[in-house]
Formats: sequence, structure tokens, C-alpha cells
Amino acid sequence: MEEKKAKKYGSLVPIAIIVLFLLIISFRCFYSVDEQHNAVVTQFGKVIKVNTAGFYGKAPWQSVRKVDMTTHGTGIGYVVSESGQNLVDTDNGIMITSDFNLLNIDFYLEYRVSDPVAYLYNAEDPEGELSNIALANIRTVVSNYTVDEAMTTGKSQIQSDVKEALIQALNDRNVGLTVVNVTVQDSEPPTDEIIAAFKAVETAKQGAETAMNNAYQYQNQKIPEAEANADAIVQQATAAKEARIAEAQGQVERFLETYAEYEKYPLITKRRMFFEKMEEILPGMKVYITDGNTQTMLPIEKFN
Repeated sequence: MEEKKAKKYGSLVPIAIIVLFLLIISFRCFYSVDEQHNAVVTQFGKVIKVNTAGFYGKAPWQSVRKVDMTTHGTGIGYVVSESGQNLVDTDNGIMITSDFNLLNIDFYLEYRVSDPVAYLYNAEDPEGELSNIALANIRTVVSNYTVDEAMTTGKSQIQSDVKEALIQALNDRNVGLTVVNVTVQDSEPPTDEIIAAFKAVETAKQGAETAMNNAYQYQNQKIPEAEANADAIVQQATAAKEARIAEAQGQVERFLETYAEYEKYPLITKRRMFFEKMEEILPGMKVYITDGNTQTMLPIEKFN
């Protein structure tokens, strides 16, 4: 009897294994998607379909990843403490306005997934990219408004401009996210320490600009002066060159004239040149000509 029972139970074990295997396959081949999610179905790493709310079946080798499609929110310019209080994020919350004032301005950003496939595969950290893109565009928009506008009448326009810029930037980046709403939470001047540091920076910038302007002014004064001196030196050198050339040419002409006379009357020319040189060497002295034998001396000035 016991042997028959053992045989009976032994025959049921394969059946149980088969049933269990079929149940596992059934559970793996069916899945449900609620209204808050989309399901991205992939096969061997390739996306084959995206399912919204409903009950679906799939092949065992296919994978399903569910993406939350509801609206989420994040703060820009502040952080939430453990007690629930909003604390100023000095690294991201302090911004510069168009009139070069500092402003502590906080934003609350609401966003949702617009493309589940792009959200899963186009960026490693879509929310991180959203924060960076939001901060960059917020700074750009705030810099177009004065501090008074950003704190009072310009808040609504700032919100609109930031939302429009973010939607365009997210579409260009294609991370699968879109902006639902942007709200200015708070807008006020920063702490005294930050204002003092900002003023110190602005003072340094103004000092640098003043030094640069003085340097440019000195440069503008000295360059024309140096150019004028250079022109004067060039003109003096040119005049000296022309004078020397003219003098040399005159000496050449005089030499040629003297040489022509010399060829006609060599002896007379030699004597005349000798006498002229002697007058040049011995100015104010009387020169007498004699042959060494006669008693009569003739002063040379009588012949002049």
C-alpha cells in the first residue's frame, strides 16, 4: 500500500514542476500598467513599444521598465532642511540683476516626463540635467531685470520667461522632461556678508577699469609723441643726407673744374692752389714770394 502511494506521489512531482514552470512563465509574460505610469518594452536592448494604463502580455525574453508620468517638483535657489524649513542655497540662489545688484531669489519648478524613452536612454541623470539647465536659464532671465522689478512688479514676467526658456532648452536637449509650471517663491536682498563681498568685487573691477583707462590714456599720449619724435629724427636724417650729398656733389664739381683748369695750365694751377691753401692755413699772415736771389720781395696781396 505504501509502495503504491509512493509511486503515486512520485508521478505527481514532474506534473507539479511543469505546472510551476508554466505559472512562472505566465507571471513573466503578463504585466499591468496603472494610470500614473508608462511601460517601455525592450527586446534585446531595443525599444519595441510603449504602453499606457492597462493589462498586457509579452514574450519571456522581453523586458519592461515603468516610468512615472506624474508631475514632480523641485526647488531652485533653496534647500529644505530636516525640519521642513527652506534654507537659502547661497551657491545657486544669489543672482545678479541688470543694474548690477545681488538678489536672493528662489524658484519652485514643476516638471513631468514627456517622453519615457528619451527619459530612460538619452541622459544618465535627467533630473540633474534639468536642474543645471533651469539654473542657467534662470540666471539669464533674472539678469535682464532690475532688482526692483525682480522683487515687485516683474515676478510674473520672470516666471513666464523662465518657463518659456526652459521648455525650449529641454526640447533641444531631448532628455524626456518638460516644465509644467515655474513659480517665484521668494525674492529679497542677500545677507550683509554677501553684499559686502559683492561690493568688494565691484570695487576691484572699477579699480581695474580705471587702471586700464589710465594706461590707454598714457598710451594715446605717448604714441603720437613717439611718432612725432620718430618723424623728426627721420626728417633730420633725410636733410643731413641730402646736405651731405649736395656738398659732395659740389666738391666733385669744383674738383672737376679745377682739374679742367689744371689740364690747361698745370704750373699756374698748382701755384694758385698752393697759395690758396697757404692763405687758408695761415690766415692774417703776409706771404712773400722770392727766388732766393733777388732783393725785391713782392707781397702776394698786391696780386689779389
